[in-house]
Amino acid sequence: MTETADGGSAPRGVSGGPRLLLRLEGLALFLVALAAFAMSAQPWWLFFLLILAPDLGMLGYLFGNRAGAAIYNAVHLTIWPLALTLAAVVVADLGIFAVAMIWLAHIGIDRALGYGLKFAHGFGFTHLGRIGRGARQR
Repeated sequence: MTETADGGSAPRGVSGGPRLLLRLEGLALFLVALAAFAMSAQPWWLFFLLILAPDLGMLGYLFGNRAGAAIYNAVHLTIWPLALTLAAVVVADLGIFAVAMIWLAHIGIDRALGYGLKFAHGFGFTHLGRIGRGARQR
């Protein structure tokens, strides 16, 4: 635990070798999702239009840190775009598949850059370590 500005303690997140492995895993997820999107033959404007859409989950922070973390995390779990991928395969719809790949690519690049799932202490406290002002590089 680390100390927060108000004197409380906040989770640190993973560090060292496991942190690097999780970030590399995020990069791999991004690259595979990007390749799968390319193979879907959907227009690239769709990719660029939707790549930041999951970050709308940050609006949850308007309702406080606990709600913000819950909403942000809900849209940054890989289970939802994987379920959407399965649905796309079942109904044989490349458009739905492409949206799922964009969503996975977003999650992957976030994780590769160190933007992990959030703790309720605030946006900067993630499972991959602290981000933003006050974060120490590891």
